Amino acid sequence: MKPLLLSILTGLACSVSSLHAVEPEQLEVPLEPLSAEVELGVIATTGNTESSALKGKAVIKQDFREWKNKYQLDALYKRNTYEGKDEATAQRVFLSAQSDYKLSPENSSVFVFGSYTDDRFSGYEYQNTIAVGYSKRLFANQDSFLDYNIGPGYSFNRTDEGALDDTVIVHLQVEYEYNFSPEVKFTQTLGSDVALESNKNTISKSESAITSKLRDNLSMKASYNMTHNSEALDLKAKTDTTTSITMIYSF
Repeated sequence: MKPLLLSILTGLACSVSSLHAVEPEQLEVPLEPLSAEVELGVIATTGNTESSALKGKAVIKQDFREWKNKYQLDALYKRNTYEGKDEATAQRVFLSAQSDYKLSPENSSVFVFGSYTDDRFSGYEYQNTIAVGYSKRLFANQDSFLDYNIGPGYSFNRTDEGALDDTVIVHLQVEYEYNFSPEVKFTQTLGSDVALESNKNTISKSESAITSKLRDNLSMKASYNMTHNSEALDLKAKTDTTTSITMIYSF
C-alpha cells in the first residue's frame, strides 16, 4: 500500500503546488464549491440464520479552474450466524483518487489515477493500481452525459501467501448518467484494469443504479454492483455481486 500512497500524495502535492503558483489576478476567478456524497445501507435478518451487512461509500469532488479531483471510499462488510457459528462472509475496502488537468473547456483532460483494494475473501492481501491517461466527455445534453477515461498503468498485488503479482495494464473507465426527472436518475459505471500479459489478472467492476431524491440533500439509491477477477485465486469465485438499497446524504 505504501507505494500507492506515495504516488497519490505526490500527485496531490503537485496539484496544490500548481494552485499556489497561480498569479494573483487569477485567484480572483471564483472556484466551484466542494461537493460530497455519503452513502450508507444496513441489512439484518433473524431466524434460523442470522446475518447482517453494512455497505458504505463516500465520494468527494473538487472542481477548480484548471484542476478537478475525485476521492472515493467504498466499503462492504457481511456477517452470518448459523447453528452457533458466527463468521464474516465479506470484508472489502476500496480507496481511489483521481486528479485531472483540464486541457480545454470541452471537458477533455489528462489524469493521474491510483486505487487500493483490500478484499479479505479474494485471496489477495491487497490489489493496487496506478495509471495516467486521457479523459473526455463524449456527449452531454440537458438529460444525460457520457464520460470515459483511458490510459496505460501498472498493477501490483500481493496474495495471502505473500507472493507478488505485478503487470502492465490499460485502465478503462466509462460513466453514464440519465435523468428521468429532476428527482430520479439512472447511473451506469464500467471500469476495467486490463492486464497486457497472459495469465495475469484483469479486474473489472460495474455499478448500475437508480437514485431517487427524497428531499434537498437526501436520496435513496438501489444498486447492483459486480466485481470480476479473470484470474481468481484458491478456487475463489471469479465474480462477486451485491444488490443493495442505501441512503445518500449530499452536501
